[in-house]
Amino acid sequence: MLRREMPPADIATGWLLRLSNDGAAPAADGSLLGWSDAWPEDAMRLGYWNDAPVAVALESGDAQWPPLRDWLAQASAAESELLATALQVTRWQRDHRFCGRCGHSTRRLLHEFAMQCDNCGLRGYPRISPCIITLVTYGKEMLLARSPRFPPQRYSTLAGFIEPGESVEAAVRREVMEEVGVEVGRVSFFKSQSWPFPHSLMMGFFAEAASRRIRIDGEEIVDAAWFTPERLPQLPPVYSISRQLIETHRGAVAVR
Repeated sequence: MLRREMPPADIATGWLLRLSNDGAAPAADGSLLGWSDAWPEDAMRLGYWNDAPVAVALESGDAQWPPLRDWLAQASAAESELLATALQVTRWQRDHRFCGRCGHSTRRLLHEFAMQCDNCGLRGYPRISPCIITLVTYGKEMLLARSPRFPPQRYSTLAGFIEPGESVEAAVRREVMEEVGVEVGRVSFFKSQSWPFPHSLMMGFFAEAASRRIRIDGEEIVDAAWFTPERLPQLPPVYSISRQLIETHRGAVAVR
């Protein structure tokens, strides 16, 4: 598993994860990580993997490596955490090369995930965007919806970003009302999942609907319907927290 302690600056050997904009390079044995006796100069230290230093290198070009979502689909929980960390910090470093306060160049600090502006002293850290993702239920039934960005026929749970000053529970109620016009009663926390596309922290909830009447917004949601556990549409991939919410509810209401 990933130990979040930065290796010393003079260490430049250990496990290496190679990323492109859309994929990750398989190691010689086909796994996600390979051993490197000399990290590239711009490799970013991530910590320790199974007590050995680990870093990520972002490589340019059009290498036809397996897509990142394919890696996540087959990764263990520990590997998913490592890959999510690598994706988020490489994107953050690429997008924050200049100070947001004064516009001067920033430099990466090696002992932590931070970009330092030596002109005005501002220190920036990786952005994490908190989101809620919610399965709305009415007895056995599940309310699933389609975004215009989804593949054809796919339905999923409802999700949205938490707004400034808003509690997590309030965000659940607001997003459900805005997207499908449903008022919910009891809201219960399920689990969280890092979602590095590009930098979200998904917090999963179950919410009990007060009625079955649906009014979609027509923009973020183009269709929504109630589904029974026995008759479901095409669902999100199994590694997603959305699918875990659905499968957990299916198991809870299954006839024994």
